Amino acid sequence: MSRKPTGAEIRQQFLDFFAGKEHTIVPSASLVPHDDPTLLFTNAGMNQFKDVFLGVGSRPYTRAADTQKCMRVSGKHNDLEDVGKSPYHHTFFEMLGNWSFGDYYKKEAIQWAWELLTEWWALPPERLYATVFEDDKGDLGRDTEATDHWLQVTGIAPQHVLYFGRKDNFWEMGDTGPCGPCSEIHLDRGPGFCDMQNVPGHVCQVNGDCQRFLELWNLVFIQYNRHADGTLHPLPAKHIDTGMGFERIVLVLQGARSNYETDLFSGILRHIQKLLEHTDTQRQENQVAYRVIADHARAVTFLIGDGILPGNEGRSYTLRMILRRAARFGRKIGFQEPFLAQIAQTIIDEMGGFFTELRARRDFILSTITEEEKRFLRTLDAGLGRLDSLMAALVSRSETIIPGDAAFKLWSQDGFPLDLTRDIAEENGLAVDEAGYHEAMERHIEISAAGQKFQTIDAERLALYSNALTDLQAQGLLPDNGVNHLYTKGTSAKSRVVAIFQNGHSISEAMPGDEIEIALAATPFYVESGGQVSDTGRITGQDWEIEITDARQPTPGLIVHAGKVLKGGPRVGDKAQAEVDAQRRTDIARNHTATHLLHKALRATLGEHVAQAGSLVAPDRLRFDFTHPAALTPEQLESIKIAVNTAILKAYPVRPFHMSYQEAVEDGAIALFGEKYGDVVRVMKTGDPDSPYSQELCGGTHVSNTIQIGLFHILSETSVGAGLRRIEAVTGRAAYQLVRCRLDELEAAAAALSCRPEEVGQQIAALQDTIQFQKKSIEQLQRKMARGEFESLLLQVQNINGVPVLAAKVQAANMETLREMTDWFRDRLSSGVIVLGAVMEGKPRLVAAVTSDLVERGLHAGKLINTLARIVGGGGGGQPSIAQAGGRDASKLKEAVEAVSDLVKEAL
Repeated sequence: MSRKPTGAEIRQQFLDFFAGKEHTIVPSASLVPHDDPTLLFTNAGMNQFKDVFLGVGSRPYTRAADTQKCMRVSGKHNDLEDVGKSPYHHTFFEMLGNWSFGDYYKKEAIQWAWELLTEWWALPPERLYATVFEDDKGDLGRDTEATDHWLQVTGIAPQHVLYFGRKDNFWEMGDTGPCGPCSEIHLDRGPGFCDMQNVPGHVCQVNGDCQRFLELWNLVFIQYNRHADGTLHPLPAKHIDTGMGFERIVLVLQGARSNYETDLFSGILRHIQKLLEHTDTQRQENQVAYRVIADHARAVTFLIGDGILPGNEGRSYTLRMILRRAARFGRKIGFQEPFLAQIAQTIIDEMGGFFTELRARRDFILSTITEEEKRFLRTLDAGLGRLDSLMAALVSRSETIIPGDAAFKLWSQDGFPLDLTRDIAEENGLAVDEAGYHEAMERHIEISAAGQKFQTIDAERLALYSNALTDLQAQGLLPDNGVNHLYTKGTSAKSRVVAIFQNGHSISEAMPGDEIEIALAATPFYVESGGQVSDTGRITGQDWEIEITDARQPTPGLIVHAGKVLKGGPRVGDKAQAEVDAQRRTDIARNHTATHLLHKALRATLGEHVAQAGSLVAPDRLRFDFTHPAALTPEQLESIKIAVNTAILKAYPVRPFHMSYQEAVEDGAIALFGEKYGDVVRVMKTGDPDSPYSQELCGGTHVSNTIQIGLFHILSETSVGAGLRRIEAVTGRAAYQLVRCRLDELEAAAAALSCRPEEVGQQIAALQDTIQFQKKSIEQLQRKMARGEFESLLLQVQNINGVPVLAAKVQAANMETLREMTDWFRDRLSSGVIVLGAVMEGKPRLVAAVTSDLVERGLHAGKLINTLARIVGGGGGGQPSIAQAGGRDASKLKEAVEAVSDLVKEAL
């Protein structure tokens, strides 16, 4: 029997096959779908090519193949509930795909799919079925073109070509946009795989409800564009978009019954078993937990590898949720300490050869997982205890629904994501009021003004922009690949108004004072990306002017400028002059180039583990988030400042170079966390191009020489999360303003101290010595005065039931003096009670002391002071022998002191 291919070999065979068909092998896009506000995560292979299908983007090739990292944990495609229970469903998975952009079409897609499956991978042709589109809801008819190709270029049995309608065999990107019929390839695995054999009337069939027929590959023929009114119009160029689940084809080629039995998971599962020291029987008994941990560990590893960090919103929340879900399953089957980083290490070892970003970011991935798991485990037991008590109370009342506000409290107090609470509830036969949970979260957000969550553009607004883009291209008002974007060529451009939007509607003319979005045929405005903020400026016409405060790209290929009409009425079709605020642009460019220099200095000072994890490049400052486990020392910060300013003064040229992504990475260019890169990238090189001081993949604006940055100064260095630090800094004009303000303050201080600026530090040190001496002298004087006052107070001691009691309002500078006066009292009198009150900085303060013999008789200073504190509108407490309190109402201090006698009588 021949050796079964490994998962890595199968992946490479797929790519090699299509490389042999003149396809460009492209790297997987990030799990973060940049430039697509409709998606939380990349969930399909076509996501990175969506702009090509929409007609607003292009590639330097017409054939491509890849394996795409995907996540499905939310929205329409949510597999989380089935993970662990199902042998096939995952949160993270790979999607193999081959693509044609206006090149080959149905014939080649079908022929090559058949060739790969039956010749390269030797799947039995007699067990393969093909589904073809036949319209059941319109007038598109049967896809006879696909049928003919199946029968003519493959060896498939004619009776194995089956027809299905729009639900199964018509693919759509969304409510509007590119779409078309598809052909799916299914494998008959035999009657033994049917999991419904005991169901009366069940018939095994393709697209049925049992596991016998397994879909392997979907070949999508993109040939229509759906408009907002639902009509379909033929595209000028037809495309191929295919998707084959990697885990699924590995299962088939390795002869497994479950994805978890393939070598994609076997090593991970063995490592879990080894760490737990479980027998095979114990592993089988905990199969669901093992699978959840293996699946979630893969997802967590890849998410962090793509720059996502655990948090409470959007993608960060999803990462935190699945990590904590895995940790809770781990606790259920025996893990008591953090373990997920050890599982992630196995994943990096096994998959890092192909997905090289995992090995490059190994330390960051492992440390982030460990810190988050530790954070969760600190609250896990307490949260489980609260949830157990809550469920027990519900069961005792014959209730089955955990209230939404209680579920949210578990999240806000104990870090239990809703999915985790739901899991535990289901294990105990209960459910969660999820609507109530979300209402409680919304109330919390309103009250706490929590930060922004992941935002999506609503479908209606997205359709507005998408339809406008399609119409503008159809009219020839925009190039085929979208707006002509000129930000690298200057700060001004002559153009034409092609669209105006207001309040979610397209309008033909605006009026003075209107807040609008305006689209131009060409624009020099930079749109926020890679941490750099958008340009601002003005757009003018013959008799009108608009102040632009933001530039956005709501759909690929369409840039809109948000602003207010200052005068006149701009109209669609008008000639326009776009002017970017050039000084603001230059300030931003200084900060962006300085960010690159800072990144270089951080890696040189702290180590190669440093990686960018977020940034803000604004005109007034830069903010740089980076991976590092500890706060920077003053010496490290000084070294970094010196390194950046030295690079500035060396007047290095800063120039862009365009090359393939692979060439750039091999040349040593830094690709930043969470950024989207095309096949041809822009590399900003600082210094000698052949031996650059720094080089990074970047599409932002930069100075042409580092000397233009002027001065770089760090404002702060802080923590923003586990293993994550943040530096804020200024350059150029902002740095000059900072230095000027500091020098003005220094000059003013020198004038006040009657010395030269360089002597200010010396003069301040001398003043501090003088102040300290005077403070000690004052304290000694106050103590003498307090001692004198105390001697006179002894004449006011009362005798209450044989107990000496002194209660008085005195002059005291601080609480230490008050407490010392009570010590003097107890030293002078062997038995007694003393309560002293004083007004300090306008607030009443009280101290009570009781000698030890009276404590034994039941007098308690803490209880006494607590009662007195309520009189002055405050609170306090302490030990039986001494206690203190404060309040808000100084006018009631005399009343509090006078109440002491009666309180002592009651206590005795």
